[in-house]
This record gives sequence, structure tokens and C-alpha cells, in this order.
Amino acid sequence: MTEFTLLLLQILLAHVLGDFLLQPSKWVAHKEKWKIRSKYLYLHVILHGVLVYVFIGEWNQVTVPILLVCCHFLIDLIKLYQKKNILWFLLDQGAHLISILVIWMLFYGQFQYVQGLFLVLISSVKAWKLALAYAFILQPVSVLMYQLTRKWHSEIEEEKDESLTSAGKWIGMLERVLILTFIVINQFAAIGFLLAAKSIFRFGDLTQKKDRKLTEYILIGTLLSFTITILVGLLVCS
Repeated sequence: MTEFTLLLLQILLAHVLGDFLLQPSKWVAHKEKWKIRSKYLYLHVILHGVLVYVFIGEWNQVTVPILLVCCHFLIDLIKLYQKKNILWFLLDQGAHLISILVIWMLFYGQFQYVQGLFLVLISSVKAWKLALAYAFILQPVSVLMYQLTRKWHSEIEEEKDESLTSAGKWIGMLERVLILTFIVINQFAAIGFLLAAKSIFRFGDLTQKKDRKLTEYILIGTLLSFTITILVGLLVCS
């Protein structure tokens, strides 16, 4: 199994190098402008196939690189005719990963192994507890915190141009994901460092401005976020 896992990692590395590190911005811009007529589209997928062929090192095996090149070409071609946004980026990368995984399973006989892992995963109580915990600390906790602090909203006057749109929401979700992850891997000290780092960046300017209400509001939100996530983490790990 180690040999087949190594092959999968080699193919994934070829994808990351070919799709990001070895694809200049000039190629991307040319593909977006000329689409199927862009020479860099074909050069890009050929480079991808060469990387796969070299990395797996099976000199008599050309079927896997060729299939991956064909899949990569079709996926990239579809993306070029869609809007350039985060949704299509995620769909594009997801399609690449699925094609890589399917070809790897079929050609190296790993379908049953992956199926077995999937069955073990979906029958694991801990896996479902983790999935529920991560889902809960994102949007549901955001709504809960809004309801708990809404009575102070009218007292806080913030200029809209002083903050990025939805920045606070994303900061809160990311910090809760980090806290829960630290609890799951038993790294409680890292939570303290995270709180200290946020305090330095978030509260420094506010205390200098002596905006007491806003400082207290942010402090309440931060402590609520940390408290709820820590409680969820402890419940998951119990």
C-alpha cells in the first residue's frame, strides 16, 4: 500500500507544480483571453503530463499521464468559459482531484481500499462528532453570538469604510476552527497564543483611541467565541 500511496502523492505533487508554481501569470492571462485557441492551454496540459510521467517513473506506463492530460484539458477548458470566481476555482480544483483519485484507483487497484476507508469513516462515531462540531462552530455559532450581543449593536457606531466587508465574521470562523483543531490535537497552549495574538492586533488600536464601548464589545465577542468553541471541543473529545 505504501508504494501506491507514494504514486498518488507524486501525481498530486505534479498537479500542484503544474497548475500553480510552474504556470506563469502570462499563460493564465493568455488562456483567459484566447481560451481554446490559446497555445498556453496546450502547453500547460502537456507540461502537466510530463511532470506526472517523470514523477511516477514508470517509463512503460503512458496511459495514466495521457488520461490525466485529457481530463486536465477538459476541466480547464470548461473553467475558461465560466466566470472567474471562488466557486469555479473550487469546482475546478475539486474536479482535478477527483479525476486524479479515480484514475489512481482504477489503474493501481485501490478502489476496494478506498471504499473500505470510506465505510470505516462513515461508521465512525468520532468522525461524525468532529463533522458536527466543525459545522456547528461556523454559521450556527455566528448566529448565536449575534443574538447574544445584539442588544449592544445600537450602541456601537463603526464607520463602514474602516473594515473589510464581513471581515469580522471570517475572523471569527477561522479562529473557532483553529481553536477546535488545537483541542482535538491536544495543543491547549496554542489557544493561549492565539488569544494573545488577537489581543495585540485587535485591541491595540482601540485602546489607543480610548473607544471603551467598542473595545468591550469586541472583547465580549472574542471571549464568547473562545468559550463556546472550547466547550464544543471538550464535548467532542470526551
